[in-house]
Amino acid sequence: MAGRFITIEGSEGAGKTTQLAFMRDFLERAAYPVTLTREPGGTVLGEKLRALLLAQHDDGIALTTETLLMFAARAEHLAQVIRPALAAGRWVLCDRFTDATYAYQGGGRGLSGAQIALLENWVQGDLRPDLTLLLDVPVEIGLARAGRRGAADRFEQETVDFFERVRATYLDRAQQQPERYRIVDAARPVGVVRADVENLLAQWLERD
Repeated sequence: MAGRFITIEGSEGAGKTTQLAFMRDFLERAAYPVTLTREPGGTVLGEKLRALLLAQHDDGIALTTETLLMFAARAEHLAQVIRPALAAGRWVLCDRFTDATYAYQGGGRGLSGAQIALLENWVQGDLRPDLTLLLDVPVEIGLARAGRRGAADRFEQETVDFFERVRATYLDRAQQQPERYRIVDAARPVGVVRADVENLLAQWLERD
């Protein structure tokens, strides 16, 4: 039996890493084999590309370069981790996927959705997540949380307006694809968010 592909999305400070750990534990208690991974990253090459993308560069990174690096990491991730795991019947939990490209490079930086879609179709074929949980948090709250984690990376140093566009793009995509997306209010305490996430997963498993 083929596995399932579940992604979790959200901007800075949404609590994705914490909730992914809860999701993995929830699914493993239900006897599903789980592969936990992230983007950009997930492979040796992908993690090197992640470091390049998050680091500050004196001369910056062109938007085209940034987007192609994201999809290069994604292509390797799909080939080395995601597709093999799904084929083996494992459930893949991924911290961000192509929705993040639409939100950050598209909404945040202004790259057209049509250009992203071309790369999406080329790199992924017909593979899309079965379920996407969007942890939605007001920008000010998310950035305050992210600021407590340590030094900001290249994306975390963007403006509030940038992150407002990222958030708006995520919410717009969720509205357009309600069959795949589930929105979770991530501004609440972590335990409350966890309960909602586990309830949504349980409901989706019953339907699935």
